[in-house]
Amino acid sequence: MANQLSQLDQVFAALADPTRRAIVMRLCAGEASVGELASPFDMALPSLMKHIHVLETCGLVLSEKEGRVRTCRLDPEALLSAEDWFQHQRAIWEARLDRFEAYVMKLKKERAAAKPPSRNAKKSDKTTHKPSKRKGT
Repeated sequence: MANQLSQLDQVFAALADPTRRAIVMRLCAGEASVGELASPFDMALPSLMKHIHVLETCGLVLSEKEGRVRTCRLDPEALLSAEDWFQHQRAIWEARLDRFEAYVMKLKKERAAAKPPSRNAKKSDKTTHKPSKRKGT
């Protein structure tokens, strides 16, 4: 369990950086060389390699070197721990919101039951027909 939390922490830490998120999004479209990954960024290649190393360390990215070309691809298995964590959090918050909604509905019913009848309801019950004081009616 501790190992899973450590890996989850690493995934969230890696995805906290916008450059690494952009790399992951690019790799969602398919594998790419480091040169292809570097092209949209205004940074030196060694700096980009540090980002790729962080993504490899947490397991999000796998890379292979063939000759002088390093090719990277996404490993979606690493996202499963994050997905499980999000589903667990969602279940907790949905249960809390359901309890909150039930509480609000209970309060509305209690207020409606404790509310005295309105004045308009009393007047309409006591209204009697009085003859008009105008002539001819």
